[in-house]
Amino acid sequence: MGQVRKFDDIAEALAPLRSEGKKIVFTNGCFDLLHVGHVRYLQEARSLGDVLVVGVNSDASVKRLKGPTRPVQVENDRAEILAALGCVDFSVIFTEDTPENLIKKVKPDILVKGGDWKIEQIVGGTFVTSYGGQVMSLQFIDGKSTTKLIEKAQQN
Repeated sequence: MGQVRKFDDIAEALAPLRSEGKKIVFTNGCFDLLHVGHVRYLQEARSLGDVLVVGVNSDASVKRLKGPTRPVQVENDRAEILAALGCVDFSVIFTEDTPENLIKKVKPDILVKGGDWKIEQIVGGTFVTSYGGQVMSLQFIDGKSTTKLIEKAQQN
């Protein structure tokens, strides 16, 4: 089982893994209602390296990005659920609207987002490529989204 780490502690937690030569992969998102699209995406992200770090938008940032009725689940619950997945090594809550500062702390070997993001749009991509890291856009699982789940639940 993975760990929920604080923003200020993640670099320290990754240091021994990095010194062992482990390849660190980073992704981020709201992960409000976990669904199969999330799970497949996180499994694929993890398969690209040895350690998967997932940045989790804070409740305040989700509200700013998704609207006043979101998130459905509080940030600590979302971070704990993600950390419980076998493919996630660390989850970290960040308070800004983008994970730029967290990416600078993590300094991943590989930065990934879902296929709905073009590589040039991925926040932190310029930073990661500046030291030789990779930026990737993974396959998008069509028809699977938190918004669609919420809409379906409201119709029922």
